[in-house]
Amino acid sequence: MPAQALYRKWRPQLWEEVVGQEHVVQTLRNALRGDRIAHAYLFAGPRGCGKTTTARLVAKALNCLHPDPAQRPDNTCAHCLAVNEGRFLDLIEIDGASNNGVENIRELRDKINFAPNVGRYKIYIIDEVHMLSLGAFNALLKTLEEPPAHAIFILATTESYKIPATVSSRCQRFEFRRIPVAEIVARLEKLCEQEHLNVEATALEVVARQATGSLRDAISLLDQLVAADATVTLAQAQALLGTTTGQAVQDLVDALTAGDTTRALDLVNTAVDAGADPRQLARQMVDYLRGLMLVRLGNTALVEATAEVRALMARQAEKWEAGNLLRAIRAFTAAANDVKGGWQPQLPLELAIVECTAPATPPVPEPSFSTAARPPVSRPTGSTGPLSTRGSRPAPASTPGPATAQPPAAAARPGDAGGRPDLRAIWNRIIATMLESKKITKLTQTDLEKCSIESLEGNTLRVFTPNKVFFEKFNSRPDVGQLISHLLSGELGFACSLKLQWGESRANQAAEGLDVPADGMVATALRDLGGKIVE
Repeated sequence: MPAQALYRKWRPQLWEEVVGQEHVVQTLRNALRGDRIAHAYLFAGPRGCGKTTTARLVAKALNCLHPDPAQRPDNTCAHCLAVNEGRFLDLIEIDGASNNGVENIRELRDKINFAPNVGRYKIYIIDEVHMLSLGAFNALLKTLEEPPAHAIFILATTESYKIPATVSSRCQRFEFRRIPVAEIVARLEKLCEQEHLNVEATALEVVARQATGSLRDAISLLDQLVAADATVTLAQAQALLGTTTGQAVQDLVDALTAGDTTRALDLVNTAVDAGADPRQLARQMVDYLRGLMLVRLGNTALVEATAEVRALMARQAEKWEAGNLLRAIRAFTAAANDVKGGWQPQLPLELAIVECTAPATPPVPEPSFSTAARPPVSRPTGSTGPLSTRGSRPAPASTPGPATAQPPAAAARPGDAGGRPDLRAIWNRIIATMLESKKITKLTQTDLEKCSIESLEGNTLRVFTPNKVFFEKFNSRPDVGQLISHLLSGELGFACSLKLQWGESRANQAAEGLDVPADGMVATALRDLGGKIVE
């Protein structure tokens, strides 16, 4: 017979054993003591924070045989012991993920009118209730609003936003919080003492931080650590969990502070070669950089660290600008969220380092591609053929005032010519980004690629599509246009909006009126690069 998991063995059996949810426990105990019981409760919160455990405690307290309501559950009467052993017939636990159909709720509704077998109340706990189908929720509504006097519902969910308002409004709602690291460590220390386990305090702190507020996850990780040896050191915990030492993170931040890209990359690759999990290292960096940001902004008390580490963070924070800290946090957050992995798992970390240490290039002002901003181009003497775009230079212009200043152009990128944005290349990159992130379908990709770029006029990119059906569909989906405008602004370096029009681009019409090859340089300049005939 397999050994019982520690998180099941150490599930709280009394109110006093619940960790980190005092606001919920106190309210429920007062209600039970005063006999002010609601017919339905909704317990919402992250995983492993005590929702199902608290629901079972409510069930035990409602059916406990102790004469004093303030002492319920006493965990010694026949009903409490039956609940602990999973044989109490009036406690019905339902998994919402596997019983999410209308027929399951109808079966529950047909049986709910039967009186309790042995207890005072019949308790229905529906775990992961957000997994119920819409039809199941609708079938539950009437019963949930007016259940029999002996029936009480307790709904538990990790995704409360998926619960219909018609359901949540019929319940008393309790929000469960993530459990602080210090309280998780205290609970693990007590567990180790009772189980006669020798685990270093620093190793317990690593476990607690890895659990990210979930006590169940923390106990499961501890169970994994002690499976091989009852004595666990910090090094063993870090090796198994794929974390690095605090010193390694501090050294990496020192390198970033000094702008030493070479050393930072060496540190990351050394840590990964030693067995560190790149995603976990990225999470540790985000946590540490967040602490630097709080220290930089004067919120040192919010940082969970020793006095020595806080002093180090204060010295480091003085050398960071708030904007650079935000950029670093975003870069390492993106690295932590990169789930693709691949044959270069440290690459997201390396990209984050380069992004943090690369100097920000100020945008170079450049005239707009609109007709108003483009000076007339003189035709060479004696020229009778099509207008040539080579050899012409714009005449010097006076410095524009605030009313006529043009937005700065983006720095040159691959595919740009002489620092001038290649609008077609930018357009193709935006399409590829949206397709990769599954914001558009293959069909929409094809329609966008067939669009003609008319011009970049001030802060507006004019684009034409010959497909009327796509044009109407695009206008009915403003979110796609907003996303393209956002990506376009990031590419160009200033706020830019998209204007999609239906019909034939004026640039195409101009190209057709000239005796030039359709795939030649002049036609491409007119059609894709924003060029126009001005004389």
